[in-house]
Amino acid sequence: MLLAMMLSTALIAVDATILATAVPSIVADLGGFAEFPWLFSVYLLAQAVSVPVYGKLADLFGRKPVMLFGIGLFLLGSVLCGLAWSMPALIAFRVVQGLGAGAITPVTVTIVGDLYTPAERAKAQGYIASVWGISSVVGPTLGGVFSEYASWRWIFLVNVPLCLLAAAMVARNLTERVERGSPRLDHRGVVLLTAGLTLVVLAVLEGGRSWAWASPAGIGIPVVGALVLVGCWLVERAAPEPVLPLWIFRRRLLVASGAISAGVGAVLLGLTSYVPTYVQVVLGYGPLVAGLALGALTLGWPIAASQAGRVYLRLGYRACALIGTAVVLAGAALLLLFDERTSVWQVAGTCLVIGAGMGLTVSPTLIAAQSSVGWGDRGVVTANNLFLRSVGSAVGVAVFGALANAVIGTGASVDPGELTTAVHRIFLVVVGLSAAMLAVATFLPRGRVAR
Repeated sequence: MLLAMMLSTALIAVDATILATAVPSIVADLGGFAEFPWLFSVYLLAQAVSVPVYGKLADLFGRKPVMLFGIGLFLLGSVLCGLAWSMPALIAFRVVQGLGAGAITPVTVTIVGDLYTPAERAKAQGYIASVWGISSVVGPTLGGVFSEYASWRWIFLVNVPLCLLAAAMVARNLTERVERGSPRLDHRGVVLLTAGLTLVVLAVLEGGRSWAWASPAGIGIPVVGALVLVGCWLVERAAPEPVLPLWIFRRRLLVASGAISAGVGAVLLGLTSYVPTYVQVVLGYGPLVAGLALGALTLGWPIAASQAGRVYLRLGYRACALIGTAVVLAGAALLLLFDERTSVWQVAGTCLVIGAGMGLTVSPTLIAAQSSVGWGDRGVVTANNLFLRSVGSAVGVAVFGALANAVIGTGASVDPGELTTAVHRIFLVVVGLSAAMLAVATFLPRGRVAR
C-alpha cells in the first residue's frame, strides 16, 4: 500500500512540473500563447477547490472508492489532454486532470494516517515527501525529452500505464471496513463551497495578471466569492452532515496546524519561484544548476520528515514543530545574505536547511491533526489542512508577484540588480512568514504522543 500511495503521489507530483519545459512545443502546435498560463492556473484551481469535498466523501463512503475515482478521473483527463486539438480544449481537459488530482492528494495522506501508528507515520510521510523531491527533477527532464525527441502529447499519455498500475495496486491491497449506514451528502454545501472557493482562489491566482486588482473583475470576483462562502457557512450550520464541519475552526490544534500549513505553502512558493531565477539571472548559472540548487530543499525535507517521528515521540508534537519552524526561520534569515557574489553552494545549503525545517514542521502538525480525530473525520481534517496549504501558495503567488513587479516592472529583460532587490524583498516576507509560523506553533497543545 505504501508503494501504491507513492506511485499515486508521483502521478500528481510529476504532472505539476512536467509541463513547464513543454510549453514552447505545445504553443507551436496548438497556438494560443496568451492563454497558456491557464494550463497551470485551472489545474491548480480545480485541484485546490475540490480537496475539501473529496475529504468529506472519503469519510462518508470510504477511502478506496474515492481514491479509485480520482485515479480514474486523472486517467481520463490525461488521455483527453493527449488528444487535445486546440489550446481551449487542452485547458478544459486540464480541469478534468485537476479534479482527479484533488481526490488523490488528500486521500493518499489520509490512507497513510489510517494504516500507520503515530510512531510510524512520520517515516511513511517521509517516503511520500521523497516522491515530490524526485519528481521536481524528473518532471522537467521528462517534459524536455518528450518535447524534443517525441511529442508533447506523451507528457500526458505516459500517465495511462501509471494510472492503471496505481489503480490495480489500490484495488488489490486496500481493505477497509466502512460502516456507511445511510450517509447523506450535503449537496447544497458542496455547490456553495466549491463555487465560493473557486471564485476566491481564481481571484488570487489571476488578479494582477489576467485583470487589474482595481478593475471590476479584480474587485467583484473575490467579493462575490466571499458572499457565497458566507452563504455556505449559514447552510453548514444547519446541515446534518456538513461537507466542511464548522467545529474544525473551533479547535485550537486544527486551527494552528492549518495556519502553519498555509504558511508552508506560501514559503515554498516564494522559494520555488524565485530561487532558480536568482541563480540564473544574478549568479549566471544555467537552468540545470539552478534546479539542483533548489533541489536541496526537496532533499532535506524527506530526510528530516523520516526522522521527525523520533523527535515528536520523545518531545511531543509541539516541541517538534517549534524546532522545525525555528530551523525554517534560521534558513530564511540566511536568504537575506544572498547578493551578486553568493556561491551556488551557499544557495543549496540554505535551501537544505529550510527543507530540513519543513520536514520537522509539516509532519508533526499534520499527524497531530489526524491523531486528534477518529476515522470518520480524518479525511475532512486532512483535506482541510492540505487545502489551506494550497491557499497559502495562491496568496503567495499574488503577493510575491506584486513585490517583484513593483521593482522589475513588466519589461522583456530583467536587470540583475533590480532582480536582487526584488528577491530581497520577497525573502524579507519569507522571513516574516517563517516567524509567524514559529509563533503559531506555540499554540499547539503540549503533551507526549500516544504510540
